[in-house]
Amino acid sequence: MNETKNSITRVTVSIFNEEYVVKGEESPEYIEMLASFVDRRMKMIQQRNPNLSGTKVAVLTALNLADELNKLQEDYDELVKNLEEERKNRG
Repeated sequence: MNETKNSITRVTVSIFNEEYVVKGEESPEYIEMLASFVDRRMKMIQQRNPNLSGTKVAVLTALNLADELNKLQEDYDELVKNLEEERKNRG
């Protein structure tokens, strides 16, 4: 069994004008890319709703991302189901 132990990466990122130290097993570039993505999404929501507090912008961003993730998961599950049915029909 090939076991690799990933080292913990520690990266300081800026999201919505706040700095956060993020720890994870992913590369610093990946963590920075995620932070940049969240930052852009929060800024888009704030531009559309300039009177919202930072907390409300964060919650709306989280809801939007959760919605996208859920829809992608449903699409993925449907694709897997279709592939499994196709394999059964071939066999």
